[in-house]
Amino acid sequence: MKPFLIFCFLLPAFWLSAQSTATDEAAIRLCIQESYVQGIHNKAGIALIEKGFHPGFEMLGMQHGLLTRYPIYSWIETIKKAMHNLQESPAITAGIPLVDVAGDAAMARVELYREGKHLFTDYMSLYRFEDGWKIVAKIYYRIPE
Repeated sequence: MKPFLIFCFLLPAFWLSAQSTATDEAAIRLCIQESYVQGIHNKAGIALIEKGFHPGFEMLGMQHGLLTRYPIYSWIETIKKAMHNLQESPAITAGIPLVDVAGDAAMARVELYREGKHLFTDYMSLYRFEDGWKIVAKIYYRIPE
């Protein structure tokens, strides 16, 4: 009888935890899709970018064996300049095959495509703030031509 009571007590807690994780994963996917894929790559607007990126965000890269850093404010300035010279090009699409959430921290694997061609694999780090999930860092791998 005792194991049954423990099971009955733990089942709702497990169910609520699974519901919360699914809700968080959906919010993270939406944040990445709107702010990163549409906002940055498809030039849908600075407001979308600022909505999903934390002001302290940095993209880390590696060039010639050296670590590089690119803060969001520099990226936004580059996008603003590029928006004046917008040329029609095929949209970037994304797959998000992995989202892992641990409390208020999360990471996501993002695969970027143009016309079906895999261009980049990104690893995004996110934190949950009072106003929702924000992208705080990114590392990436450029798929060779």
